[in-house]
Amino acid sequence: MTAASPPRPARVYVFATCVVDLMAPQAGLDVVGLIRRAGIAVDFPAGQSCCGQPAYTSGFNDEARRVAAAQLDLFVADQPIVVPSGSCAGMMVHHWPRLFADDAPRRAQAERIAAQVVEFSHFARDVLGLADAQGLGQAPVTRPVKVALHTSCSARREMGVHAPSRALLAALPGVEIVQQARETECCGFGGTFSARHPSISGAMVADKLAAVREAGAEVLVSADCGCLLNLHHAAQAQGGVATGQPRCQHLGSFLAERIGLAGGAWQVTD
Repeated sequence: MTAASPPRPARVYVFATCVVDLMAPQAGLDVVGLIRRAGIAVDFPAGQSCCGQPAYTSGFNDEARRVAAAQLDLFVADQPIVVPSGSCAGMMVHHWPRLFADDAPRRAQAERIAAQVVEFSHFARDVLGLADAQGLGQAPVTRPVKVALHTSCSARREMGVHAPSRALLAALPGVEIVQQARETECCGFGGTFSARHPSISGAMVADKLAAVREAGAEVLVSADCGCLLNLHHAAQAQGGVATGQPRCQHLGSFLAERIGLAGGAWQVTD
């Protein structure tokens, strides 16, 4: 960490997100492993579920409020809430307070929680110090690998996630970040968008994967498992790594793999 880095907390919460919990649990375990590696205790409220974003972005505000309220009641201590998804972190920071605009006690609670939320890539760079040699330590995995970075739309625009994710990848020995032509474009997931408009979503993810292949990337890394879910299944449908498709991996898992922690593999429940 640098002199300007935030102080390292003794404990943090992890809000895993529903996609990580149900579809990619190893990514959550890898994030927890990286935090514990720094000597920070992790609290994981067992009742957590969804941030409410699917309902909210589909116009079901009452349903989103019920889901969000249940999450608000879980985080009672004044400690950081690390979220391994820029999209979900953006919902918690920017939209939870708006959901409770007409409920003063809940709004105050939402604003307090919003101030505690830290998206994982920011936490890994600024608190864990994984973008500098001191925090990174001696990374045992140095095999050369070409990596493309995908940052979700809301993570990039609401939470400013792209720069810290790139810094973390750039610090790893043997990692070459390749620029793909559609880096700033949506992958086509968009929460319920992919279910409501599958043909459009399918065309978008096909374009994204084509750009990643053309850039020569072996691994496609993202800090959002929602996007990775879409990208992974699209890559598998086109034949997977055997046909030149990239391996899709959460940033936390890729960091854990290169640092030498157990796990480190993108695992999705089909």
